[in-house]
Amino acid sequence: MQKHQWREQDGDETRFWRANYHGGRWSLYTRMKADDDWNCLDPPSMEDWEALRDVLWRKYQRGRCSWNLIAKIDKMLGLNDEEKQ
Repeated sequence: MQKHQWREQDGDETRFWRANYHGGRWSLYTRMKADDDWNCLDPPSMEDWEALRDVLWRKYQRGRCSWNLIAKIDKMLGLNDEEKQ
């Protein structure tokens, strides 16, 4: 299983994100800094998938992520070669 975590600032609050890849399936979770429980995004929105792809792209640039994961998300999003970064 691969885990990817990141955070984003929403005004004064911090939102934490977690994405797990296991058995060929993604699970996305989010929570605010003040919350204790993770909320499963089922199904994740297109913006959520694009945020995950952006995080994985940056990790790939640093050699911390496999290109295969990015290619799978691109296929799911329906991106062609011209639309990729």
